[in-house]
Amino acid sequence: MPAPDLTPPNGLALVIDFVNTFDREEETDELADTRSATAWLEDRGLLPAGHAEIGARDRERAVSLREALRAMLLANNGAEPSAEAALELERTAGAGELGVHFDVGGASLVASAGGVPGALASLLAPVAHAMRDGTWVRVKACRADDCEWAFYDRSRNRSGVWCDMAVCGNREKVRTYRRRGPSGRR
Repeated sequence: MPAPDLTPPNGLALVIDFVNTFDREEETDELADTRSATAWLEDRGLLPAGHAEIGARDRERAVSLREALRAMLLANNGAEPSAEAALELERTAGAGELGVHFDVGGASLVASAGGVPGALASLLAPVAHAMRDGTWVRVKACRADDCEWAFYDRSRNRSGVWCDMAVCGNREKVRTYRRRGPSGRR
C-alpha cells in the first residue's frame, strides 16, 4: 500500500511556506531584506532566476501580503476575521492582474502582471482554488501567540488548533495547568 500524499491540495504548500517565512519562535524572517525576499521568490519560481533585486516597497508589499494571509489563517482557527486582511488580498490580486484565463483544456487563475506584483498575485491562485473547493478552512495558523506557524489541518473533523500538539499544544496544556494549580480548580 503506497504512503498517503501529505502535500496540501491546490498548491497550498507554497502559500503555507510563504506565511512561514517569518518564524516568530526563532525570530527569523526570510523576507527580512530585499535580497532575501528576491531569493525566496526566485527559489519558488515566482520570479525568474537572476531577476534584479526587488525594491524596498515590493518587499513591504510581500510582508503585508504574508501578514494578511496569516490573519486569514488565524481566522480559520477561531480568531476574529479581518476585513483589512481580505482587502490586502484584493489589492494584491488587482495589482498582479489576477484573472481567469481560458484555453482549450479549461480555465485557470493567472497573474498577468509581471515582476513582484504578478509573483505575489500568483500566491493567491491556490487560495482562490482552495476557497472554492472547501479545503481553505483546513489551512490555519497555530493559536499559540508565540508561534502562529501556518499548517494544513489533517484532522478528520478539521479541529486541529496547534501546528504541533507535542510542542505548542503541550505548552498550552502546561500553561493551563499552572493557571489552575495542582488541584485543577481556578
